[in-house]
Amino acid sequence: MMATPATLPTAESLPDELAQALKKGSPLLVMISLDGCPFCKVARQNYLGPMREQEGLPVVQVDMRSNRMIRDFKGTLLTQDALIRSWGIKVAPTVLFFGRAGVEIAERLVGGYIPDFYGAYLDERLRLARAVLRS
Repeated sequence: MMATPATLPTAESLPDELAQALKKGSPLLVMISLDGCPFCKVARQNYLGPMREQEGLPVVQVDMRSNRMIRDFKGTLLTQDALIRSWGIKVAPTVLFFGRAGVEIAERLVGGYIPDFYGAYLDERLRLARAVLRS
């Protein structure tokens, strides 16, 4: 029996999703994805999806080239694609780590071409982001 592919919820309101994450004492992770991107699939299925399911890690997905509407941290409604462009992101997958007031609190994890180290890089940034939230 094949495992069901891990999925991530699509972000809809970043202020609300961040508030939920902060209630748990966790940063909000936002994965920038691109439809059909093999590295995105690996990041989602091997790392972010399982961490969300097993540890309750607050992680949402935003899609490049998507016209789905999303509320940004300022409360503005815009397309997912416009939000990604406003953040200056050009590579999928990119994982962002947000803390209070929608501020990035760890270095972005850009790309997925380093599978041997991806988990370690992700864990390290998550550790740093959690430390910033505690300080």
